[in-house]
This record gives sequence, C-alpha cells and structure tokens, in this order.
Amino acid sequence: METALEKKWEVYALKYAERSDRTRKESFIFDDHSDEAHTIDYFIWVLKSGKNVIVVDTGYDYDEAKRRDRPIQRSPSEALKAINIDASEVTDVIITHLHYDHAGGLMEFPKAKFHMQEVEMAYATGPCMCHDTIKMPFTGQHVCQMVKNLYSGRVVFYNGVGGILPGVTVHLIGGHSRGLQSVRVKTENGYMCLASDATHFYENFLTGKPFPIVVDLEDMLNGFKLIKNLASDINLVIPGHDPLLKDFFPKEGSSGFVWRLDKGPVSPIKI
Repeated sequence: METALEKKWEVYALKYAERSDRTRKESFIFDDHSDEAHTIDYFIWVLKSGKNVIVVDTGYDYDEAKRRDRPIQRSPSEALKAINIDASEVTDVIITHLHYDHAGGLMEFPKAKFHMQEVEMAYATGPCMCHDTIKMPFTGQHVCQMVKNLYSGRVVFYNGVGGILPGVTVHLIGGHSRGLQSVRVKTENGYMCLASDATHFYENFLTGKPFPIVVDLEDMLNGFKLIKNLASDINLVIPGHDPLLKDFFPKEGSSGFVWRLDKGPVSPIKI
C-alpha cells in the first residue's frame, strides 16, 4: 500500500505565451550563432496527486503583456481551466522567483499560500533594485502584491531546501535571480526536476551556456549540475522556457497548449 511519503504526482506544463522576435544572443552567453532567431515559450506548471493541487508560478497576465509589449495567448488562470483547475480555489502556489513572467497574476489566486525562498524577497525589495539593469525583469506591482500577501499570512519562506507536500521539495539554485528555486517532484518514472529558470533551455544546461540575465554566474553554472542531480534521469529535467519540450512530451487533452510530463518523454532528449 502506498504511504504518504511515497506519493507520486502528475505533472503538467501549460503554455500561455511565446516570443519569436528574439535571437540566440538573448538566450546564450558566448554563442557562435548569436544573430540567429531563437523563440522562447512561457509556461506554468501543475502538480496533481489525488485531491492535492500545486501550481508552480503564475506567469504574466494581460496587463503585464500590455505594459511590457509582450505577446500573450491566454492568461495563466485561463490556461488552468483546460485541466479543470479554478485558480481562485488553488491553495498552494510555488513561486520559483519574482520575475514578471513567473510572479504576475498573483491576485488570481486569492486562497493560495505562496511558497518561495526568503532570499528572493530580500533581493527583490533590497538595494540591488536601485540598478535599472537588475530590476528590469521585476515588476514593482508584483513585488508589492507579494509583500501584501506576506502581511496577510499567505507566504511560506524557505532557506535552501524545503518540503511542500510529500513528494514535492524546493531547492535554492540562485544564478538567474538571487532566490531562484527549482522544484523536485516524485513521479511514476522517478524524480522530475522542474528547473524553471535555472535553465531556460535544454541547451543552457546540457552545453554549459549561461543565460544572459544573471546575478551570479558561478551559481548559475553550479545550478546546471544541481538540477541534473535532482532528477532521476537527465530526461526528467524540465527547462523553464524551451519550445523543444513540446516535441519531447505528449500533449494532454484537446486544448493544444497542455503537455503531460510525469509519464516521461516520448523520445530521449537530444540537442
């Protein structure tokens, strides 16, 4: 009989936006083909086990899309409806970091507790934000909303490694943002690592090419090794923004923007 400590989770990736007006120099430092086109996809993730539901990140919404002149195909809260989840009823949300495309739409989750690293809150509200280049990926409204959530008792902080529910842990990586965390989740195929922006693309961590938005390059490079160790198999490391994910994993349902991850890729990851 399965015990609570052996709980296995279903894992879904939900795409809500993409940008095709980018080049490789926006994705890789020291790239030999820096002017070639390089598309980025935007996802949130969902973990399900019985009646338990955990949403990982809240993406950005229509207001943020307009504010930053970013394309958006659907709001993350709309995307959740494709797998019968009402954002207003979700009780646990993991925020991997406070960048605009991972921590927008917080108000769509009025019942949720938000799980994040304490160093990320300190970073996003501290003197580093005096530098325009560093604060660029953050949106003040999102950070202020998280502070409001804190004062209403809806933020749970971690310092390094933390347990969310049996079979789900968060792990401080840093690098891209000071308090970036990845999520380790137990599935029927072993442990999966939802890396988030510890690696935007498969190519980042498989070839050791850092992403250009970085607060600590050493942490980012060490993080490439750590996310591999968090997963039972390299095929179970899930990058935060790679369109190739859609080629490796099967679609779920008929929406056209949901992929099932926990059953493993349909073919080995090849870059």
